Amino acid sequence: MQAAYVGEDGLEIGEVPCPEPKPQEILLRVRTAALNRADLAVASGAAHGAMGGRGTVPGLEFAGEIAALGSDVTNWQVGDRVMCSGAGGYAEYAVTDHLRALPIPEGFDFDRAATLPLALQTMHNALVENGGMSAGDSVLILGASSGVGLMGQQIARLLGARVVIGSSTDDARRAKLTEFGAHHAINTSDADWPDQVRSLTDGGVDLVIDQISGPLVTPAMQAAAVRGRIVNVGRLGGSTTEFDCDLHALKRIRYIGVTFRTRSIEEIRAIVAGVKRDLWPAVCDGTLHLPIDRSFALADAVEALEHMHANRHFGKILLHP
Repeated sequence: MQAAYVGEDGLEIGEVPCPEPKPQEILLRVRTAALNRADLAVASGAAHGAMGGRGTVPGLEFAGEIAALGSDVTNWQVGDRVMCSGAGGYAEYAVTDHLRALPIPEGFDFDRAATLPLALQTMHNALVENGGMSAGDSVLILGASSGVGLMGQQIARLLGARVVIGSSTDDARRAKLTEFGAHHAINTSDADWPDQVRSLTDGGVDLVIDQISGPLVTPAMQAAAVRGRIVNVGRLGGSTTEFDCDLHALKRIRYIGVTFRTRSIEEIRAIVAGVKRDLWPAVCDGTLHLPIDRSFALADAVEALEHMHANRHFGKILLHP
């Protein structure tokens, strides 16, 4: 089959063996794959959890039709249309665990479906399971113009947040945040942005979902309420920084780190089940949705990743094997 894989000098396009599903896996004929930030590292040869290195096919979310079933799979049939998280999506065929897949809702095409799995899983887990969000909470999403960030705003609004604040340092993207669930949009390049957040939330925000980290860690604590929660989802601004331990203690902040890289398959299955339990009607009726920035053919996977690396996109970037 044709795939984009990590070669000696970066990402290459060519023939690789078609994967075979293990007993609890399904094999998909991939119709659309969506790009994610982690793909940039994998394509450069770095590891992302258990995956990485020469020969690796990037791609963490995709949509298509089931082409074959593992011997233990009874909840799907060949031909079913599904969207899923997994690995190896930059290819004509890819496998995933049968409980990591969700049915594509009626009326959805493969492009629309491929935008959703990881954003839904990441932000439901961050907001609900780790962030302990309740109706009436105030929520701040740092790095809100990414696909995952846009979904986080919408989920927070859906679940009854009284105030949703999104951040972006790009003027054009920041102007669009209120179209995707935010009540207010801030620029973290402003020196007083923690003061702005405190003003918008009557003294401090209850829950921060931080996709940036690095230099924003201490300001995020400044913006948080006493007994606020901060969930560290991403580290686009840097993986190390100075940490104000006294501020952390004074505000009694719960600071929680999350990643899919160290989760067991049972934990990931539970995350997918949580999405279906709490969000599925809002997925099917289009309440939870993401914009598509641009689509590329599989042969242009390198160009697609360069487009993501340039950081000028708004919404999801797609590949068509």
